[in-house]
Amino acid sequence: MKKIASFEDYKSRIKRVLITKEEIDAAILEAGKEIDKLYDGRPILLVSVLKGAFVFMADLCRAVSVPCEIGFMCAKSYYEGTTSTGVVNITMDLDHDIKDYHVVIVEDIIDTGRTLSDIVKLLKSRNPLSLHVVTLLDKPDRRLVDFKADLSLFTIPDHFVIGYGLDCGEHYRNLPYIAEYDAAIAE
Repeated sequence: MKKIASFEDYKSRIKRVLITKEEIDAAILEAGKEIDKLYDGRPILLVSVLKGAFVFMADLCRAVSVPCEIGFMCAKSYYEGTTSTGVVNITMDLDHDIKDYHVVIVEDIIDTGRTLSDIVKLLKSRNPLSLHVVTLLDKPDRRLVDFKADLSLFTIPDHFVIGYGLDCGEHYRNLPYIAEYDAAIAE
């Protein structure tokens, strides 16, 4: 992948907006209501999978009214490129003992499913009171393992996407919308 040379180069790699900020905001408000209904006043632990889900979790935790704590994990399967390596590494583990928690994993995107499948197995082995997965984006055309989130805000086609926390080479996380990345320009 060619390094970004200028602001014009940066902008040129944004192929098109797929999901607007307004659509994201509305979907998060609905997801907050669903979580409130599911937990009916019981406290939850929202677990963000870093780095991509931090923006989504910040907005989602403000959209729920049940008491919530937050925690973070970091798992990597993408390194600088636009294709998963297929190897999932937990690079930062959760620092909570979750056996007394209703855990909600907050993910940015489910692509092959390998990362979330591994994280769910790991956290289930720690015996939480319950465990659910909420993802901003679901890309079922790329699924390599049998995995389905409990709540998906948007289903998208097989495009490499950026924005709203998602990156390409650590760029574009700050975009307030989800856009398709133009990999052809980056080569």
